[in-house]
Amino acid sequence: MTHRVCSVAGQFYPASCEDIEANIRHYNDLLENEHYNSSNIVLRPRAIIVPHAGYIYSGFTANLAFKTAQEMSGEIDHVVVIGPSHRTYLKGASIALFDTYDSPCGSLPIDINLSKKLKTQFTFLSHTPSAHHEHATEVQMPFVKHYFTKAKVVEIVYGDVAVEALSELIDVLLKQKTTLVVISTDLSHFHPLQHAKALDKLCMQGVANLDLTALENGCEACGLLGVKALTLCAHRHGFKSKLLHYSTSADVTKDQSSVVGYLSAVIGEV
Repeated sequence: MTHRVCSVAGQFYPASCEDIEANIRHYNDLLENEHYNSSNIVLRPRAIIVPHAGYIYSGFTANLAFKTAQEMSGEIDHVVVIGPSHRTYLKGASIALFDTYDSPCGSLPIDINLSKKLKTQFTFLSHTPSAHHEHATEVQMPFVKHYFTKAKVVEIVYGDVAVEALSELIDVLLKQKTTLVVISTDLSHFHPLQHAKALDKLCMQGVANLDLTALENGCEACGLLGVKALTLCAHRHGFKSKLLHYSTSADVTKDQSSVVGYLSAVIGEV
């Protein structure tokens, strides 16, 4: 039995399940206080876009997307998490070919058969173990474990890959109505707050309107390729998009001199 081990537990998110669950309860208490009602999102989510910073900075923003997807999607038996590689150079992308995915709240089953099938079908996919010490994908798994308790997971970490190729892969995944695709990205990095918000506004417009032109003309996001791939896919499927939340690191640190931006959104069927 092989495992995709935790690489950033205790750094980007808590190392104990008790603390993870406490964080999620806190985020949802805040939503309840704001009278948030996911039924106002008149979409059946097929994919979500979420940030991947430490939970203290972007956990609320990410949690909102997972909660909304769980409440509005119906049965989900597969969650595919796709994110950029920050540590390992990849020509193409790597798919996790382990049996399970470790998390502080217990292991998640990886659909190894589906993962091998995808690797055979798409020549840009490899299995590069060093790529799977990646926080962009790992920080999503405690949310998956909490909200989609019966789902199997697939982890894809991409590097230098054509946006059209990644979009074709997402197309294949979304043929199954019970699959949720998770696209992981943060927005602008280390600009003064007002400049960051101007850059992030382009990203938000691009996501909200599924507008590739906006995404390609000033949007600064480490997972931009994944967002663009999903956008192409959304056009082919006739999906719509709904922004859920925007935040920056300055909301927590109060330091406006150098901030990182975060958004969450759902993309799906009307």
